[in-house]
Amino acid sequence: MRIEHIAMYVNDLEAEKNFFVKYFKAKAGSKYTNFRNDFSNYFLKFDDDSRLELMTRSSSVDADKVRYRTGYHHIAICVGDRKDVDDMMKKFDADGIIVVSGARTTGDGYYEAVVVDPEGNEIEIIAEDTQDIRS
Repeated sequence: MRIEHIAMYVNDLEAEKNFFVKYFKAKAGSKYTNFRNDFSNYFLKFDDDSRLELMTRSSSVDADKVRYRTGYHHIAICVGDRKDVDDMMKKFDADGIIVVSGARTTGDGYYEAVVVDPEGNEIEIIAEDTQDIRS
C-alpha cells in the first residue's frame, strides 16, 4: 500500500500552486473546474511521483491555523542533503517566506527547517540523509 495523494483546501489556488512549483519543482497538471459544484483543483506531482491536490471553493471556511491543533499538521518535503536544506532556507529568507524554525537536527534525527506557505500551512524541509532512525 501507499498514499496516493494528499489534498488540502486553499483560498488562493494559483498562489499555492505557484509556491509548490517554484520552491519544490512540482509539476502542475491542468486546472480542473466544476462550475456547478463551485470547485477547482490542481494535482501537483513531485519528482518521486508523490502528489498533492490543491482544491478551492468560494464557500470554503478558513479555520484558524492553530499550530498544535488536532488533524493534519504539516507536509514534509525531502529536498536533498543538508546543504540543500540550508540553500533553500536562504532562498526562502531572501524571498520573504515566513520561517517557523531554522535548520537544525531534531531529537528524532531529522535535519530540518520549517516554513509556511502563502496561506500559513507548515512545510518541513528535510534532508534525505537524516530521516528518523526509529523507522
